[in-house]
Amino acid sequence: MRPIRRSERQIATEDALSVLEGAEYGILSTVGEDNQPYGIPLSFAVMDEAIYFHCALEGHKLDNITHNDKVSFCVVGKTKVLPNKFATEYESTVVFGTASKVEGAERHNALLALLEKYSADFMEEGKKYIAAKGSKTDVIKITITHVTGKARR
Repeated sequence: MRPIRRSERQIATEDALSVLEGAEYGILSTVGEDNQPYGIPLSFAVMDEAIYFHCALEGHKLDNITHNDKVSFCVVGKTKVLPNKFATEYESTVVFGTASKVEGAERHNALLALLEKYSADFMEEGKKYIAAKGSKTDVIKITITHVTGKARR
């Protein structure tokens, strides 16, 4: 993998993973058959050192992942604009990995992880929602192959 250009801002892998786990949303980047890049914001959960998200049963992301399973996923943690310094304090993580559909218990556990992250106060209602509507969604796993993080604090 290419080294980070501003290496003095590189953070430890553990810190980069912490930024990833704490982020509310991320940007998934894929490439289509036409070599056109595609970035899409999405909600996600980190479980067992992998990233999981849900999506419709068809669409642009799935077409791209079917064509090329290599993806990038980026999150931004805390930020603070420093107007008098013409700069920003920030923390970010970029993940490289491969994306694949998951089934069975792994799929169910990923949906529960998403529920826990975004609707923890409504777990029972969420479980009923998953039971009723879960068949209308795919769950995708990003197996992390490389992770980097940067921060200006």
